[in-house]
Amino acid sequence: MGPLDDRTMEDLDDECLFPSEMDAQKTQSVDPNQHISVSGSLPFNGNKMTRNGVYKSIKTVVFSNKLNLLMPFGPLAILVHKMTDSNGWVFFLSLLGITPLAERLGYATEQLAFFTGPTVGGLLNATFGNATELIISIYALKSGMKRVVQLSLLGSILSNMLLVLGCAFFCGGLVYHGKEQVFSKATAVVNSGLLLMAVMGLLFPAVLHYTHTERHVGKSELALSRFSSCVMLLAYAAYLVFQLKSQTDLYVPLGEEVNQNGENLDNNDDDEDEAPEISKWESIIWLAIMTVWISILSDYLVDTIEGASDAWDVPIAFISVILLPIIGNAAEHASAIMFAMKDKLDISLGVAIGSSTQISMFGIPFCVVIGWMMGQEMDLNFQLFETATLFITVIVVAFFLQEGTSNYFKGLMLILCYLIVAASFFVHEDPPTDGQFVRSFLRMSHLVQFSRKWLLNRDMEFGAFERCKRQEERTRGDLKK
Repeated sequence: MGPLDDRTMEDLDDECLFPSEMDAQKTQSVDPNQHISVSGSLPFNGNKMTRNGVYKSIKTVVFSNKLNLLMPFGPLAILVHKMTDSNGWVFFLSLLGITPLAERLGYATEQLAFFTGPTVGGLLNATFGNATELIISIYALKSGMKRVVQLSLLGSILSNMLLVLGCAFFCGGLVYHGKEQVFSKATAVVNSGLLLMAVMGLLFPAVLHYTHTERHVGKSELALSRFSSCVMLLAYAAYLVFQLKSQTDLYVPLGEEVNQNGENLDNNDDDEDEAPEISKWESIIWLAIMTVWISILSDYLVDTIEGASDAWDVPIAFISVILLPIIGNAAEHASAIMFAMKDKLDISLGVAIGSSTQISMFGIPFCVVIGWMMGQEMDLNFQLFETATLFITVIVVAFFLQEGTSNYFKGLMLILCYLIVAASFFVHEDPPTDGQFVRSFLRMSHLVQFSRKWLLNRDMEFGAFERCKRQEERTRGDLKK
């Protein structure tokens, strides 16, 4: 029993994944005279076990969730892009195809967290929790679409803080309408502070730009954005250490279920609920597959967003701020609502507010640094309208969280606030960038030149007509005489 107890989880996984090879080694060591017969049967048994393992893994990951019925829309989007020029359909099908991939990416991360422990598992959740938004943002940065990056990340923050949290409060309040649900005020206060710090980082570059007080025009704003991004990344790293090391009793990883007194409820569950469904290496492989597939679809998504805006006659700001986050975070929406209906608001709060904190303190500064490496001038100036919207949203949510209680009325208020934000971006016209302004000016110049030539030709034709008319009148007068 001693050697068996000393085995690690990785050894048990390897033994489960490759039982045929271990049996072969034991058989060969025990009876070398039967080497020929054993070696002749091993390839068949090994291939059979491998096929069974692959089939079981595919069945668990791909066929265990009804949301995966949307997966075929991804290849269909690529097929439509190759055969037609309909950017609207390609964009819509790409969105539907990415939705189940984002959910399965979170599933693979949760499975891998079983083998890494709570600390590394928390880091994995921080890294891959919003991987879909980051991948789309990196592809948009690569294409020089800085505004799409800013608006999509801003939309993820607004969607999580208003729509996701509001739906969680509303559904949980309807189920437990006879009482007020409670959650940890410490977690809410720290996350609210981080969100206010993110607003500060976005506010100062916008104010510097609109007050025209830069010391070096065009450079001070970019330099301030890059410095603030590095500070925000440092603050988020300190927050992770504080959450996972210093205050483990107050900040429980999202994978663990706790009651309102902070007591772990996992001990009361069955062992089957705690056991991983796939092995460590299977989780890593599926994590890589989902990431690559999301990257492929994100390329098509970014390339067709402007065409979809023209085809649907919908502003790019509305598509980036409203449509992309709602569909891309559909799995997170469902998870937050499910935990709220089970009276586990701490987990719902971690999904909604924690995700907003990750994007604001990690995702946005990370994109600024990546743009810096790519040579793209990605900054923290999200324009005045967007920055004001984020500031008001953070203030409203902070007021709702300060009591540490929730009910369906608070959830309804947050949902209605999100509807106001969505309507605002639907009627909001995004100001043109410098490049778009130059192109518009050149198009206007060409139009003015064309109009001038057309009028000149028209004047010449009209003058020639008048001369011919006068000549005809003179001729008629001469004939009468």
